[in-house]
Amino acid sequence: MNKHEFLETPIEYLKGVGQIRAELLRNELSISTFGDLLTFFPFRYVDRTRFQKILEIKDESTYYQIRARITHVQLVGSPHHQRLIATARDESGEIELVWFQGTNWILDKLKGQPEYVIFGKPTLFNGRYNIPHPELELPARESLPVSETIRPIYNSTEKLKSKGLDYKRIARLVKTLLLHDHFSIADNLTPDLIHRLHLISRQEAYLNIHFPQSPELLKKAQSRLKFEELFFIQLRLVKQQFGRHRLKSGHRFVKVGDYVNCFYKNHLTFELTQAQKRVIKEIRADLGSGIQMNRLLQGDVGSGKTLVALMTLLIALDNHFQGCLMAPTEILSRQHFNNVTRMLRGMDVNLRILTGATRPAERREILEGLRKGSIQLLIGTHALIEEDVQFHRLGLVVIDEQHRFGVAQRAKLWEKNRLTPHVLVMTATPIPRTLAMTLYGDLETSVLDELPPGRKSILTRHVYDQEQHKVYRFLQQKIAEGRQAYIVYPLIQESETLDLKNLRDGFEILKTVFPAPGYRLAMLHGQMKNQEKEETMELFVKREIDILVATTVIEVGVDVPNASVMVIENAERFGLSQLHQLRGRVGRGGEQSYCILLTKHDLSPDARKRISTMVRTSDGFEIAETDLQLRGPGDLQGTQQSGILNLRIADIVKDERILKYARNAATEILTKDPRLEIPPNDILAHHLALMETQQQNWGLIS
Repeated sequence: MNKHEFLETPIEYLKGVGQIRAELLRNELSISTFGDLLTFFPFRYVDRTRFQKILEIKDESTYYQIRARITHVQLVGSPHHQRLIATARDESGEIELVWFQGTNWILDKLKGQPEYVIFGKPTLFNGRYNIPHPELELPARESLPVSETIRPIYNSTEKLKSKGLDYKRIARLVKTLLLHDHFSIADNLTPDLIHRLHLISRQEAYLNIHFPQSPELLKKAQSRLKFEELFFIQLRLVKQQFGRHRLKSGHRFVKVGDYVNCFYKNHLTFELTQAQKRVIKEIRADLGSGIQMNRLLQGDVGSGKTLVALMTLLIALDNHFQGCLMAPTEILSRQHFNNVTRMLRGMDVNLRILTGATRPAERREILEGLRKGSIQLLIGTHALIEEDVQFHRLGLVVIDEQHRFGVAQRAKLWEKNRLTPHVLVMTATPIPRTLAMTLYGDLETSVLDELPPGRKSILTRHVYDQEQHKVYRFLQQKIAEGRQAYIVYPLIQESETLDLKNLRDGFEILKTVFPAPGYRLAMLHGQMKNQEKEETMELFVKREIDILVATTVIEVGVDVPNASVMVIENAERFGLSQLHQLRGRVGRGGEQSYCILLTKHDLSPDARKRISTMVRTSDGFEIAETDLQLRGPGDLQGTQQSGILNLRIADIVKDERILKYARNAATEILTKDPRLEIPPNDILAHHLALMETQQQNWGLIS
């Protein structure tokens, strides 16, 4: 049996598991093989040489280890629902220990011993801490064996614990695996990398991540495995990037001609920002290189991404190619169509829109024009990727809010051509550096980090619920001035488990505060049919609705320049990125706009930091960095729908330094050996191939 086959062995064949536990491990922890168990790392460690005092217990999220005497024991309740309560005392105070199961066995264990080592996680009940189901051991010898000074703690679940698979039993299973006759881990990094970065061997890292021989070796094991995890992600991304440069020929757009010049001289009514000029220069370099462009354009709401996209499309036209722009919703597509039509008014450009609502006769005419090449620019929804949509000479694809489309959907666009078109993907969701390096490491990235001149920054205010009436008066004043407003709720209807305001109840209350016919209100939420949502939004755009009462369905939405107030109820329940996106729905016109964050008075430290960050800054990238620090990458995966961030040990926030080392190392190796053919780089190629068979190809954009 080779090493790979050993790690692929189904978990039921490990001694101590069997069919029933194997099924539980699969369902509860996604552990199906020996390899899954090997990479199921402890989430924390307990230093067996360190003890806390009972008086120091102040946190429900932390495990404590205390040395104490049991002074009182009693069984409480009926024989069928008994619980065992014991009082533990040390020199600092006392605490109750509680067992709901195995009470007779525990009671027997508690007899006659003067002192115990008690280990567990406390809970707060009626204002006092207790420790449910603690572990009890007799005090160890003063000098513990080295291998027992640091104990691994593994995640478990109630279902697993009920079958005897608590963290201690999982640790025993891991130990069984590590002591198996066939257990052997080959290195997957080159000797040069290991030597240069002072890394321990892979086998030594796995042994010490589970059962550390010392605190120093635990740190070395963590560093080695974190680097390895991030390195292979970066190696794959950089390899794809290099491969595209080497293999993917692209249309060479060398000409900037009449379309661009006419637009720039006669139709552009304001000066481009320095950021827009820089990004257009980067795009032009890509388009003229002879290599297919695959560029991510990041820019905050209102930074001018659409203008950059339009000028890029005009470069395609100047080089006798067609271009298309795909947006995730019909209303957003129509907004792009109307804006581009307005900007190109008077220019000889055949521009059309294709959506699911396009009438059959018009659709046939558009399809014919695309095939013949008479239609130069096409804007639309996912209708653009249907099989019968064929272009004569598609040279450039622009995708707006690209995370709303699946990889397979996007790929259908560039399968329509023999030679892959250039691709520009845009997002208004600012992506922190570390996240961009991990999610989009195979794309070139451009950033619009400057707002056009004359655009007023949105004033953001934090208001407590008790002063809600002041917010309503402010709304009445703004509506009297001819403005419109959004009011956003976190829930559609009342929840039994969450003490939050909901849209349906809120809408009824708002109808009494803003009565008809003086005020026109409408609801918008995700449970409405698409056509209903489109019609409601259209009425809002036409100023036939004064206040749109909505859920976050409007987070990525249309441009309504007349809407100048955004009120967010229960703002403490939203992530920073969501709050920033919602705020971006206003401030689209020339009027001063406002964002009002309504919250309860009692806020958690994280919620308070989110709210204060929103009030302090409108810089999307600063907000994204703070959001990443507060929430971690797992909650931010909306930026791309793959499992790339299901990291087992690395943390792209805390391990940014290791991530940069990994990126630099991957780039350096592939610059010298793009195909990883030169020994010992074949070790890296072999491990990448193994990863390809085990994971989705998350990095592929084009």
